[in-house]
Amino acid sequence: MERAGRLLGKIRLPANAITPEERACAAWPAAVGEKIAAKTRVRGLVRDTLVVEVEDIVWQRQLTTLRGQILANLKIALGPKEVTSLDLRPMVQRRAPQSETEVRPENTETPERLGPQRATTLIEGIRDPVLGIVYRNARKKAASAAS
Repeated sequence: MERAGRLLGKIRLPANAITPEERACAAWPAAVGEKIAAKTRVRGLVRDTLVVEVEDIVWQRQLTTLRGQILANLKIALGPKEVTSLDLRPMVQRRAPQSETEVRPENTETPERLGPQRATTLIEGIRDPVLGIVYRNARKKAASAAS
């Protein structure tokens, strides 16, 4: 049995079937290995520069030292003129979902120590005084429309 990559190489596809960017994205894991590919994400090909996001600045520094070897592997996989330089950028950190305890921390203030309006919103679970006023006004408006 032949490997799928070799079979695909033998198939005659139209020149515009696969863009150079798609080829570069597909060649990246083979050029760097699966461990590095798991810590990086190819963002695109700009002219002849492959833009790659790395997990953090430490990975960026390490891959910068390996830039020559990575480019040599990409030239073997893609050809000498496809990718001539790498642009390594740190990834934008994504926020993880918040747990309920982070969103609604336990109330440390007691309603007796606050004014009557603030105490009402604290009992209803709204800690922000402005949002408490908006909430109370919306409830009054809904109650007057209902009657």
